[in-house]
Amino acid sequence: MNAKVDSYLGRVKKWKEELTHLREILLECELNEDFKWGTPCYTFQDKNVALLGSFNNYCTLSFFKGALLKDPHGILRKPGENTRAARIIPFTGSQVISDTKAIIKNYLLEAIELEKAGIKVDFAETPELPLPEELHLKFKKNSKFKTAFKALTPGRQRGYLLFFSAAKQARTRTARIEKFTPRIFDGKGMNDCVCGRSKKMPNCDGSHKDA
Repeated sequence: MNAKVDSYLGRVKKWKEELTHLREILLECELNEDFKWGTPCYTFQDKNVALLGSFNNYCTLSFFKGALLKDPHGILRKPGENTRAARIIPFTGSQVISDTKAIIKNYLLEAIELEKAGIKVDFAETPELPLPEELHLKFKKNSKFKTAFKALTPGRQRGYLLFFSAAKQARTRTARIEKFTPRIFDGKGMNDCVCGRSKKMPNCDGSHKDA
């Protein structure tokens, strides 16, 4: 048991009972307890397996490679529409956790087996997103910007492409590209704070002043 997780559970405003129950199940699966990105993280041989999260309407058990799990009970959810690897199970009560304890354990054990086998999510199976014309023009005008964009992680690039392409008008797409140019040069994704965490991660409220 990790003292930082004890402290975290002492601070959470909601779902303390549920998170404590989930923690017990995770530890019963002999995962190592760590504290990363401001939230409890559970690992196997230094490989991230699962996270606990607390939100307004529910708490979650999140699987880093949830997309690879079989999910015979249909309980896994994407945390975001465009999420590729991670999957979550949302909970709104401790009784539900008690009733599904055996199922939760099976999912965790399967996730551990994935790590033992060294299986990775094949992101190549996901079709590449097309570059909006406005971004093509920006690349041609500014080679350093193109280099900075290509240096971003695939996830950060994908986030920007989805956001830029979602605008219906060319001028809006151009405005979005210009607005986020400084962040791209800084190697940051759309949801990155100056603290180094994502605004979507627990305990990071996004209130930091952007660099």
